Amino acid sequence: MRKDLIVGILVSALMHGGVLWGIQKPKVKVVKVEEEQKNEIQMVMPEIEPEEEETVEELNDETPETALAPPSLIDLPTVVPVQAFTQQIQPPPPPGLTPSRGAVVVPVNKPGSQLGKGMKDLFNIADLDNPPQARFQPGPNYPFEMRRAGISGEVTVAFIVDSNGNVVEAYAVKSTQREFESPAVQAVMKWKFKPGRKGGRAVNTKMQVPIVFNLSDE
Repeated sequence: MRKDLIVGILVSALMHGGVLWGIQKPKVKVVKVEEEQKNEIQMVMPEIEPEEEETVEELNDETPETALAPPSLIDLPTVVPVQAFTQQIQPPPPPGLTPSRGAVVVPVNKPGSQLGKGMKDLFNIADLDNPPQARFQPGPNYPFEMRRAGISGEVTVAFIVDSNGNVVEAYAVKSTQREFESPAVQAVMKWKFKPGRKGGRAVNTKMQVPIVFNLSDE
């Protein structure tokens, strides 16, 4: 190899090395990146209490004592007298209370058996010198059910015309339909008479009249 070639290479290398050495290396700024500290909130968990073990009481064969004895029922049948189911049809009025003159008296005994009992100067109409004469005789009210059904009927009413001409103790002797009895008796109780006379004076008189319910008369 030639000397001049080697010398050139060395000179060239030295020159490049000086140039490179003279160039300052750039300063590298090291930036420290600090990690942001995260604020973490820590929750405090409550302490878990240990579960209590359930204790099962052992059942004893002994029967508990009760403070009160259970009620006992009598198995034997009780005898109820027949009188316990009976009730008076018309209880007696309180003492000192007299029924009004226009009230309808419902007889407890057989109708007509005690008509005019205890009444003085009571005569049959055939025994009078002058029989009672009617002054006011309103007709009976026709029962609604009987009118709607187209049923007519007749009621025989017995009563007493007292010495003042008023009707007392009226009752139904017989009837074709029981629905007609109450209207017939109520109508007769409103009648007014000129009283019958015997020996020149007014007396009480027994009378009996038929009350006819006829649709054609309405």
